Amino acid sequence: MGDALSEGTIGAMTSPEIRSRGSELLVAVPVGSCEQHGPHLPLWTDSLVAATLCDALAEARSDVAVAPLVGVGASGEHAGFAGTLSVGSPFLAAYLTELVRSSRTWSRGTVFVSGHGGNLDALREVQRTADEEGDDVVTYLPTVPGGDAHAGHTETSLIAAIDDDQVRHNVLVTGNLTPLAELAPALRRDGVAAVSPTGVLGDPTTASALQGRRVLDELVADLLDVVTTRFGAPR
Repeated sequence: MGDALSEGTIGAMTSPEIRSRGSELLVAVPVGSCEQHGPHLPLWTDSLVAATLCDALAEARSDVAVAPLVGVGASGEHAGFAGTLSVGSPFLAAYLTELVRSSRTWSRGTVFVSGHGGNLDALREVQRTADEEGDDVVTYLPTVPGGDAHAGHTETSLIAAIDDDQVRHNVLVTGNLTPLAELAPALRRDGVAAVSPTGVLGDPTTASALQGRRVLDELVADLLDVVTTRFGAPR
């Protein structure tokens, strides 16, 4: 995973090595979470997804360097589940905005890739500030049409494709299968625990690494398309 100690990240490079990449460098920032994902997925599930997508982007584009993982996001809806950490949307937005400001003198732009939907409000604020200040920023939140909401078939398949050892296959349980649109009011008001004691929204028992690989390939292609549309091909 492209975390702070990975050799593929900016943190492992020297300042002259970064400078040698030139002013066309794009900084890809994986933004995840540390929150419950049921009894079968690790707390850093969203971080794994974000880091994997950033690593794939860097492999596909020579002008991309991956920043250290932002591993704690806005996860207040998962409060009450052991292990969940959250900093809230305002703090997260302020933190990510400072990353943009601190890199503007040596990079062309920033690509934020979030593996957690709860980070969306913060990312919108980051984008608004970047547009006002003239920074070139893309915020990307992967979405899977028809996918279930949290720690279900879709997310479990993704993690199985990325690193199947992360999945506790012996404790898979079906969660609340009510469509997210119907659950949304209760989720916003009372959090995930109020609608799913296990923390699962969906059915992970049907997950497969093969399906996860297909989804992952589609997400990588989508991310590449978004970045190329905004910044063009590597120069």
